[in-house]
Amino acid sequence: MNRFDGNSSREAKIRYLDGDFQIVLAGSYVVCAVTGKPIPVDELRYWSVARQEAYIDAAASLEAERRAGTLATQQR
Repeated sequence: MNRFDGNSSREAKIRYLDGDFQIVLAGSYVVCAVTGKPIPVDELRYWSVARQEAYIDAAASLEAERRAGTLATQQR
């Protein structure tokens, strides 16, 4: 059985907090803001509190920071 089958195969609505998140509407997954791939809620590890977005992995999180222009650039 696929984990996205059944009644719980809808997208969850989540409020992202510092170091935690709060499920507003139950569901089995959220969508990565960078890749568009589904992320099972029980595997969610990366998100932005400021942008209220989820990311599938650290690379996607870094890309979101780059796109938002929030990464400090080193100048020498």
